[in-house]
Amino acid sequence: MKLFSSAEARRRSVALLLCAVAAILALYAGIRRYVPFVFHPEELRAWVEGFGVLAPVVFTLLQTAQVVVAPIPGQVVALVAGYLFGPVAGTVYSLVGVLVGSAIAFKLADRYGRGFVEETLDDAVVDRFDGFVDRVGVPGLIAFVAVPGLPDDAICFLAGITNWRLRTFMVAIAIGRLPAYVLTVYAGGKLASGRFVGAMALIGAVVVLSVVGYYKQESVRNGVRRLADRSPF
Repeated sequence: MKLFSSAEARRRSVALLLCAVAAILALYAGIRRYVPFVFHPEELRAWVEGFGVLAPVVFTLLQTAQVVVAPIPGQVVALVAGYLFGPVAGTVYSLVGVLVGSAIAFKLADRYGRGFVEETLDDAVVDRFDGFVDRVGVPGLIAFVAVPGLPDDAICFLAGITNWRLRTFMVAIAIGRLPAYVLTVYAGGKLASGRFVGAMALIGAVVVLSVVGYYKQESVRNGVRRLADRSPF
């Protein structure tokens, strides 16, 4: 299977990847210069503790909001959670927020119907993924949401206008989204502990997967469909 449809598509993807790497390095340099305290875990922990019990709540709500409103990628919030709360607590806060947001999106679509979903989502996303959840089933949905860079938040809305039960949908979302979030939160934890090389390697891996997932949405969708059609479940 060809990864790129043409030489021009390959050049665009390589250029985007290089831009993403450059942006990561620029962000690192900027934070290092202008916000140096974040590279000192003890100072950062003291700053977070200033929020008391509200700190985990704020981050969980932020993760919830990004699913429903989608102003920022969920992996960005997960990276911050790992940085501030460590790999275990950061994963818990991130996953709880994602699951709550996914449930809200599902129930909003279920309550207000197709018209609401079509007004909320981009027409191109609806055209590409309408009926997708019904066709691929639980194994296909898990495989799909495991790939970063895909419109998995939009899938939550589209799933709400199907015959899926919320409980079944939430199980699939939890399993599928867990690996990428664990990886990102762990990268945040590495940053907080001063292991910058390992952290940047993990972040780079997530960025690469996200870029490929974003630009190869149709290929991933079609591949998941084929796998789902062959699945005995």
